[in-house]
Amino acid sequence: EGLQPFEHSSFKGNMDLEKLDALLYSEGQRIPLVMMTVTNNTAGGQPVSLTNIISAAEIAHRHKKIFVIDACRFAENAYFIKCREPEYENVSVLEIAQKMFSGCDVVTFSGKKDALSNIGGLLCLRDADLLDRLKTRLLVTEGFPTYGGLAGYSMAAMAQGLREVLDERYLQYRLRTIEWMVERLEQAGIPVLVPAGGHAVYIESSRFYPHIPQEQFPGIALTVQLYIQAGVRSCELGGVAFGKLDTSGRFIPPPLDLVRLAIPRRTYTEAHMGFVVESLKEMHAERQQASGYRYLKEYSILRHFRSTFSAVR
Repeated sequence: EGLQPFEHSSFKGNMDLEKLDALLYSEGQRIPLVMMTVTNNTAGGQPVSLTNIISAAEIAHRHKKIFVIDACRFAENAYFIKCREPEYENVSVLEIAQKMFSGCDVVTFSGKKDALSNIGGLLCLRDADLLDRLKTRLLVTEGFPTYGGLAGYSMAAMAQGLREVLDERYLQYRLRTIEWMVERLEQAGIPVLVPAGGHAVYIESSRFYPHIPQEQFPGIALTVQLYIQAGVRSCELGGVAFGKLDTSGRFIPPPLDLVRLAIPRRTYTEAHMGFVVESLKEMHAERQQASGYRYLKEYSILRHFRSTFSAVR
């Protein structure tokens, strides 16, 4: 489901449980852990159902693997569960979040997301021995476990953010903002990933610019033009981020060639969102004028963050 960008489905972030079980059975000796991301960032910010989370944990533990949740957007995922998984519609977001974490061994967390903070993060573990080993490493790399390299006010902000992010009124407003944008882009014929995810609007760039070959990175073309035309920053999550070369040097594009417009929390109004929608509509109307891009300098690791490009004329 997650690879069908224009089909509506409630939980397109779900893990394929049959494939997970088969992979751990056949390749388990080289797999140290199973990690699930909620919401699924690279698949359009799509949520994972609670049923899927619990089942994935059970499969991992049956194969004696650590089950890890990347919980950066846990509150948004919990609210999606409340709205879309009927058996949890009368359960609070806090209780749903607790159920999400009940079967995991490790939780990783960036405070910049659902802790509503400008910095920081969390690493939570059930294994006390592993925790002690990591605390020793923390002393060398960041600071004492009591602060981990963070200022006191940053930790206080993160603690307060974790309280406020579970306010269901805030979550309703947050997710409705994304949904509002997606509805208007879809009505305008712009190839936007549906249904709306939790933290961003995702555009299928190879459909937005079908005349640009994927090896010339239509996602980069879209991010550049959106910044030039509207001053709006976005992020390519397509051929640059996930493309690769086969043994003959032929470019293999990823299943989805996306551009992400991540929406900062508590920052913009409906008028701002409307401006972005109108700018994308203007760009789409003039899409034939856009050209592709090539690398000026390509980095082998995290190249979509650091590489530089020039237009193909």
